[in-house]
Amino acid sequence: MGDAVAEAAPLGAAVAGAALADGGSYPVAPGYRVNVRQGAGTNTALVRQLPAGARVQIRCQMRGQWVVGPYGTSNLWDNIGPGEYVSDTYVHTGSSGMVAPSCMS
Repeated sequence: MGDAVAEAAPLGAAVAGAALADGGSYPVAPGYRVNVRQGAGTNTALVRQLPAGARVQIRCQMRGQWVVGPYGTSNLWDNIGPGEYVSDTYVHTGSSGMVAPSCMS
C-alpha cells in the first residue's frame, strides 16, 4: 500500500460545501489550495495549484498513490483536464468510491 501523503496547503477554518452543484462540478475541500499533478501521484510534476474555494469537473478517475486528505485516505485520483490530476481525498464527491468512469481504457 505504501505511505500516504498530504497533497494540499490548508488555509484556515473550513466551511461546509455541497457534494455536487449545477454544471456537474465538485468543490475542493474548503480552506485548501489543492495541488494539480501531471499524473496520479505526488511524484509526478506539479502542474498548478487550485485556489481555495475552487470547483472541479471530474472527467475520469484512476488508482495511484495513496494520499491522506480531509475526506479520508485513498488512492483514487480525479482527472480534471488533459494531464491534470488531483487526489480524490481533497474533492467533496459525497462518495468514497468512483463517481466517474475509469481513465483506463
